[in-house]
Amino acid sequence: MINIAVLGYGTIGSGVVEVLNTNGDSIKKRAGDKIAVKYVLDIREFPGDPVMDILVHDVDIILNDPEVKIVVEVMGGVEPAYTFVKKALLMGKSVITSNKELVAKHGATLIDMAKERDLNFLFEASVGGGIPIIRPLNQSLTADEIVEITGILNGTTKYILSKMSDSGMDFEAALNDARSMGYAERDPSADIDGHDSCRKIAILSSLAFGMQVDFEDIYTEGISKISDKDIKYAKSIGARIKLFATSIKENDECVYAMVAPVMIKANHPLYSVNDVFNGIFVRGNVIGDVMFYGSGAGKLPTASAVVADIVDAAKHLGKNIWTIWSSRKLELADIDLVEHRFFVRASVSGGRDLKAHLDKARELFGDIEPLDCVVEGEYAFITPLIKEKDMKEKKERMEGLLNVIRVRF
Repeated sequence: MINIAVLGYGTIGSGVVEVLNTNGDSIKKRAGDKIAVKYVLDIREFPGDPVMDILVHDVDIILNDPEVKIVVEVMGGVEPAYTFVKKALLMGKSVITSNKELVAKHGATLIDMAKERDLNFLFEASVGGGIPIIRPLNQSLTADEIVEITGILNGTTKYILSKMSDSGMDFEAALNDARSMGYAERDPSADIDGHDSCRKIAILSSLAFGMQVDFEDIYTEGISKISDKDIKYAKSIGARIKLFATSIKENDECVYAMVAPVMIKANHPLYSVNDVFNGIFVRGNVIGDVMFYGSGAGKLPTASAVVADIVDAAKHLGKNIWTIWSSRKLELADIDLVEHRFFVRASVSGGRDLKAHLDKARELFGDIEPLDCVVEGEYAFITPLIKEKDMKEKKERMEGLLNVIRVRF
């Protein structure tokens, strides 16, 4: 029997216990031994829940118990999770986590600590919930040079943008709907401002390129400026707006990463990723294009990924599963030098007709692609490829500018 302890009995922690109880027999066959939850750590009490029989409030009880071989951290946040995880590794216990903040901030350090002690620090559930992506990057795709990872990595923003597109809601109405459905927190800023996606693409980039990518270095833009009018223009040309988290290796000297809304059409692999599902597109120089799709959040999908890591750690007690993630920092390319096409929406003003506005836009941007007017008093167009720094400068000179969105078609 392999004893484990679970730190945190919230949504994911209770899901882990449920999955282990529900699928205990099949998990035993895959792990080669029975996996038993000896302790659950939480500051709260749970009257009437069977977890009370194994509930503890002092982490040292877990850390000092030599029978506990694997610690599952599902508390969230950086502290005290980081302190607890470090202590667990120092005490000879492998660690499984779903904590994206912890992995993005301290992943390389904790991986090194685990390697030095023939232990494991595994974190499949930290990105994409129930979608297997960490293990494929670390094992299945190691013959490839990864040249791009682009993901829809946040279910809240995906749900909001889907509602805006499919139901005609404006941003605030879609956000309130997401709150009512339990998909958005009372304070949704981490989701709608792009910070959640930023941490996840930092983790994926670190694995793909084998070096530490600091999430603070990634250009991040959220969805709060997306309006129902932007959605109308997108639909008029058969496009959708998604919050992309992207990391692209343009050459051996240039890797750039960003999180931002992007307008795409049906020929893009991520076009059909809607509601609360996540999708991750990976391009390798040998395998070509690969897609990963599934439930990006939720109690049981995320718990399933955690338990898969528990099984992996149980099968490799005393043996480290190599993870290619060096603590050496990867310096990202200056985002100002990256080229994109842009959707530009502006108001008709100054007594000039539409043709006069479009002529002015051509003087500024060159060979633009005008779009049919779908909102009275406005016009829109798509620019040719232009560097980000040049776009910033031209935005300052653009009269009546309402919004700008990057385009990938």
